[in-house]
Amino acid sequence: MEKQLTANALRKKFIDFFVSKEHSQISGASLIPENDPTVLFTTAGMHPLVPYILGAEHPSGNKLCDYQKCIRTGDIDAVGDPHHLTFFEMLGNWSLGSYFKKEAIDFSYEFLTKELNIDPEKLSVTVFAGDDLVPRDEVAAAEWKKHGIPDERIYFLPKEDNWWGPAGETGPCGPDSEMFIDTGREKCSENCRPGCSCGKYFEIWNDVFMGYKKLEDGSYVEMDRKCVDTGMGIERTIAILQGKKNVYETEVFTPIIEGIEELSQVKYGQSEETDMSIRILADHIRTSCFILGDQRGIAPSNVGQGYILRRLIRRAIRHGRKIGMQEASLSTLAKIVVSLYKDAYPELSDNSEFIYKELEQEEDKFSKTLQKGEKEFLKMIPNILKGKAKQIPGRMAFKLYDTYGFPIELTKELAQENGLSVDEEGFKIAFEKHQNQSRSGAEQNFKGGLADHSEKTTALHTATHMLHQALRTVLGDHVGQKGSNITVDRLRFDFTHPEKLSDEELKKVEAIVNEEIEKNQEVICETMTLEEAKAQGAIAFFDSKYGEQVKVYSIGNFSKEVCGGPHVSNTSEMGRFKIQKEQSSSAGVRRIKAILVK
Repeated sequence: MEKQLTANALRKKFIDFFVSKEHSQISGASLIPENDPTVLFTTAGMHPLVPYILGAEHPSGNKLCDYQKCIRTGDIDAVGDPHHLTFFEMLGNWSLGSYFKKEAIDFSYEFLTKELNIDPEKLSVTVFAGDDLVPRDEVAAAEWKKHGIPDERIYFLPKEDNWWGPAGETGPCGPDSEMFIDTGREKCSENCRPGCSCGKYFEIWNDVFMGYKKLEDGSYVEMDRKCVDTGMGIERTIAILQGKKNVYETEVFTPIIEGIEELSQVKYGQSEETDMSIRILADHIRTSCFILGDQRGIAPSNVGQGYILRRLIRRAIRHGRKIGMQEASLSTLAKIVVSLYKDAYPELSDNSEFIYKELEQEEDKFSKTLQKGEKEFLKMIPNILKGKAKQIPGRMAFKLYDTYGFPIELTKELAQENGLSVDEEGFKIAFEKHQNQSRSGAEQNFKGGLADHSEKTTALHTATHMLHQALRTVLGDHVGQKGSNITVDRLRFDFTHPEKLSDEELKKVEAIVNEEIEKNQEVICETMTLEEAKAQGAIAFFDSKYGEQVKVYSIGNFSKEVCGGPHVSNTSEMGRFKIQKEQSSSAGVRRIKAILVK
């Protein structure tokens, strides 16, 4: 194995390998999904490509590769151990109806053994065991055997281990084949196998073979156009290749940890308690920088992505204080993150001032919030002292945590000063209930179906383009999209503008959109490079690889914008546009909710 392979080297090696195999490198998407109500953040490399997996033609062809920034928030409170991360990078290659299992496994085996120099004797793989609805994946197993992987290292596992999708209730899905490196540890039991949590087997890659479509009746049919989607996490892969115990020992974290040590005067590796705080701080500052510095970067707020960002920042501040870091330290750590990633993600450098300013403001706000929380705590004391238990109820301790960001340790400390104890078991129950609700909410989001390209959502998506142009016409060219969320019932559009829109401005915007709809404008899609699109005056709020092909949608002579779709073919299909609400989303960003009425 290549012991010294860095994240930057792995990223380049992967892309170069697949470009040499006739794949087109495409740009990774924003962390903020466009027009997708199902998830708060981009959760995997395949997420932005779902429309193309479903059948839309990708402007760069049917063999693609990229590196994608991802965030998963289901286990924020688990971050702090040596393994969990909120932000991570995913390497991926795709076949959109081009090649299938044989070629995908050929590529995977060659990259792992020839490019990464992994000993084939250390490789184990899993394939789908089959069930009553879909047969056992003998094809994938046979392909691995051709490469010399023996039967005893090919594991047939059930659907919960080796099946992906669909994203919604119905749609593309299929078996997968996961690749593992044997770390050399002893088996924890006779049943130890790849996927076991003991650490003997380390998952390095996953090939998903989307050859089926799940129907509404729960049955599966084979698709004519079969796709491949693969995913390899950069951080975890370099950790195993470098022989490190965990991702925090690799070069993507060590400079951040060194910065924390300098600011706190606490050394990493001295105690598990301080190590946990350092890991939380390192993870959360890295994730916060990527959310703030994204091409659709957003500020902390009390809703949606902004709420998650605020939660991450405040958790980082709390753990920073726990190890003795002074206030206004986050922006110092953010400079390290920007320096580490500016070459792979230039948007961090472009938006660096915004990152630093927002972190400083949030630290200041949180300091005031903690003061409010302390006042709230002191208000509780007289009533609690009247009781026999002399104990702060768990639900109250949780309210201090959830509303004011008080860690349970701080509540216990304040309670002790006032001769009280804390119902920690009650706090734990309230905390777990909140976690389960958050997790099921996140799962329900994803379950909502990335694939819902119905007539209603397609029309509303086209309406966001028209709204965008109408806002620029009425308010000026400073207006730029900061986020978009579409359900079957309405569109939500966030845009840059410093102040509330007047009733007159809203009426003008609405009238312009309806006037253009009534012209029965044809919606035309053209493929060109981003440079050509900008030269033609198309709106584009992201950058791409030079020469990369993009789709440009024109609505008559009114609107021209770079977008992945889907769109109506003519505005006559849309109905009447009606603005329901205009409000603040965050500092300098307004939000409009609107509907289409047939």
